Amino acid sequence: MRAQAAPRVVVIGGGFAGASAARAIKAEDPRIAMALVEPSPHYTACPLSNAVIAGVRSMEAQHFGYARIEAEGIVHVPQRAVRIEPEQRRVVLADEVRLSYDRLVVAPGIDLRFDAIPGYDAAAAELMPHAWKAGEQTLLLRRQLEAMDDGGLVVIAVPANPFRCPPGPYERASLIAHYLKTHKPRSKILILDRKDAFSKQRLFEAGWAALYPGMIEWIGQSFGGGVTEVDATTRTLRTEFGEHRAAVANIIPPQRAGAIATLAGVADATGWCPVDPVTFESLLVPNVHVIGDAAIGGAMPKSAFTANAQAKVCASAVIALLRGEPPGEPTLINTCYSLLAPDYGISIAGVYRPKDGLLAEVEGAGGTSALDAPMAVRTEEAAYGEAWFETITLEAFG
Repeated sequence: MRAQAAPRVVVIGGGFAGASAARAIKAEDPRIAMALVEPSPHYTACPLSNAVIAGVRSMEAQHFGYARIEAEGIVHVPQRAVRIEPEQRRVVLADEVRLSYDRLVVAPGIDLRFDAIPGYDAAAAELMPHAWKAGEQTLLLRRQLEAMDDGGLVVIAVPANPFRCPPGPYERASLIAHYLKTHKPRSKILILDRKDAFSKQRLFEAGWAALYPGMIEWIGQSFGGGVTEVDATTRTLRTEFGEHRAAVANIIPPQRAGAIATLAGVADATGWCPVDPVTFESLLVPNVHVIGDAAIGGAMPKSAFTANAQAKVCASAVIALLRGEPPGEPTLINTCYSLLAPDYGISIAGVYRPKDGLLAEVEGAGGTSALDAPMAVRTEEAAYGEAWFETITLEAFG
């Protein structure tokens, strides 16, 4: 009697979502033949990368390799997935090699919509960096700040929801302000926002008043915050209310799921991927699961914590489905720490459960840092954020 072949699971994407899912699946059922498709030799983490921009953290501290993942029996395939053949259950790689799967997990992160803001494309990003994918763009923005004269204007353009890391632009403004306060105190920061409210707004604004009085100005959509066009050669940002010329411009464009999501047919007209909130299986393509920033998560924001939490739930669901068992209904948690200075942290937390086909926030189960907390608590939260980063990178990459 022939032994039944081991189930095959392929994960596309080696970030927090993909790496966490691959390790969780392999740990829960070592018999499963696992492959992680990720062309890069290492992952560059976005959380804490704003501290790199501010010059208080090294880029090397953001790099994580796949050696531990490989040691656990997961095959790291250092190639790019170029298409999916769902009827045959195969992933096609750039060299036309095909990987068969019983279940596929797609964790492609985001792509930037360079078609969304007139004048802003990949070439313009070399003059007005987005720095929304950690790496060379992060260092470019840092170099521009270092080269800027004291008294220069830094302009940050923020997109409408949804996008990766909703509090991220405001943490970035805070840490840039920390750098400017120390090195170029006559400089200012202007935030042009496509929204009229943002995550942890009262906490950020209270922190700005305490730490950087008069340095940061935020303009919401109703008052002309929406950027309608840019001129990269002059670093000019235009809105319906006028234009702003920056010494340093950070343009964070709208986003969508990574390109393979569209090629796989799991992204809808919004550019994001609708999923079953219990299993994270695509609502468009069977046997394919989507996790992390690419997924439509209902009330659950796009963050590294979310990616890791969804990866664990998805891993358990994949194993249950491979065994022919019903997946359990999950409860997911997200916590997001933001730094306003190296020793000043704030946080927001939420608990989420499936409801009406989406992930809904459990009322009363989350919350934010206290608005009137003393400095000692802010310092503790900054330390908690560092500890969280160490924990999540250990879970994802070992």
